[in-house]
Amino acid sequence: MTEKELLAVACEQFLGKSVQDIKNVVLQTLEGHLRSILGTLTVEQIYQDRDQFAKLVREVAAPDVGRMGIEILSFTIKDVYDKVDYLSSLGKTQTAVVQRDADIGVAEAERDAGIREAECKKEMLDVKFMADTKIADSKRAFELQKSAFSEEVNIKTAEAQLAYELQGAREQQKIRQEEIEIEVVQRKKQIAVEAQEILRTDKELIATVRCPAEAEAHRIQQIAEGEKVKQVLLAQAEAEKIRRIGEAEAAVIEAMGKAEAERMKLRAEAYQKYGDAAKMALVLEALPQIAAKISAPLTKVDEIVVLSGDNSKVTSEVNRLLAELPASVHALTGVDLSKIPLIKKATGAQV
Repeated sequence: MTEKELLAVACEQFLGKSVQDIKNVVLQTLEGHLRSILGTLTVEQIYQDRDQFAKLVREVAAPDVGRMGIEILSFTIKDVYDKVDYLSSLGKTQTAVVQRDADIGVAEAERDAGIREAECKKEMLDVKFMADTKIADSKRAFELQKSAFSEEVNIKTAEAQLAYELQGAREQQKIRQEEIEIEVVQRKKQIAVEAQEILRTDKELIATVRCPAEAEAHRIQQIAEGEKVKQVLLAQAEAEKIRRIGEAEAAVIEAMGKAEAERMKLRAEAYQKYGDAAKMALVLEALPQIAAKISAPLTKVDEIVVLSGDNSKVTSEVNRLLAELPASVHALTGVDLSKIPLIKKATGAQV
């Protein structure tokens, strides 16, 4: 195309491509549209009206190639053919029609001959079927009669077998009943033996366990009762002992009290009888005790050292202590030792 716009489009599409490349593009485009049109036509239309076929291709392909800047000036279908000679066979239609009619006539003649032949065969088969039917009926009657005989024989055989099995079952039942009775007798004997064994075991347990256990329990009970009686008797004896000891101690205390009272009574009588002499004896008896009480602290002293100067006063100190002794006794006992001649003589120098 020579228009500037279409020429510019053609330049954009094909610039730099060879002539062969351009031919291939156009050819592929036309082939595509040709295939699409072939899909809408029958073979007879394509073969018989080629001008219309070419016109349709131009109308459909022209806009596409026009957008590429190419104009279809002429498009002619030179020839239409196929690889299976279908199109070449279309000219042979009339010959085929004649051939068909001839074949139909031959087929109809053969059909009629076949029908007649079939009818003859049918008649033959009918006769043969009737004969076969009669033969089959005779054979079926024979088989039925034979089956009846066999059934009767089987029934008699089954009855005999059943009677034999029933008799065997009865015999087995009798044998089993006898076995059960034997088992019952054996079981009774076993139960009796087990009962005797239980009695023997019970007696053995009584002899070996129960009686010794009862004897041991009785012995322990007797020991416990004896121990209880022993404890009671011991407690009673201890109580009696304590009572008797208490009574004895009370009697002793009473006797001692009576003796002490008697002694005090006699002492009082002696005091009254002897007067100052008795008192002097009491004082003399008490002096050792008094001296022991006074000197008790001195027993804890290991050593006593008396220090004095040139003018020793030990003697005077001893004399002073002796002089103070009657006053101490008088303060403690109420007895005035200064009035006793012996003491007065011993301390006369200081009194």
